[in-house]
Amino acid sequence: MKKGLLLAMVCFLVSGPLFSENGQSQIPDITITDIQGKKISFSALKGKIIILNFWATWCPPCRTEIPDFIDAYAQHKNDGMVIIGISLDRGGPAVVKNFAETNKINYPLAMMTREIYQSFDIGQYIPATFIIDRQGKIIQKKVGPMTKENLDQIFEVLSGDKENRL
Repeated sequence: MKKGLLLAMVCFLVSGPLFSENGQSQIPDITITDIQGKKISFSALKGKIIILNFWATWCPPCRTEIPDFIDAYAQHKNDGMVIIGISLDRGGPAVVKNFAETNKINYPLAMMTREIYQSFDIGQYIPATFIIDRQGKIIQKKVGPMTKENLDQIFEVLSGDKENRL
């Protein structure tokens, strides 16, 4: 399939604005702490394709997409995909850790903080997913559940040559 057609399909499948609604085009240079206590610096992730997913354990569409995130991360993490889940749960890290263990989540999870909230315009609905390219640019925000097919297509396009990128 030609990359131009693939690009058009990906844009259609993950319909949403090309940039986050606040006009931001570069990922903010912040460091978050995951629920295991590990620091994750967004600037250190430059060169990776980042899927930043805002979700909650109590959200049915969020729970639906998690197996697809697990599969996509397992398939693409060694090729430069990073998935980070930002939980909006108010029960704290213990609730999220228990959920992650029960569901065998294999990608880093962090709790929403004021800094993260102020850095990303997630809107009022979750799941909300930001797609960030290897140069650290936020290229898309999608509200609603992602599928493994969406994630695979996004990764394929963003891994291609510069002329055919999103």
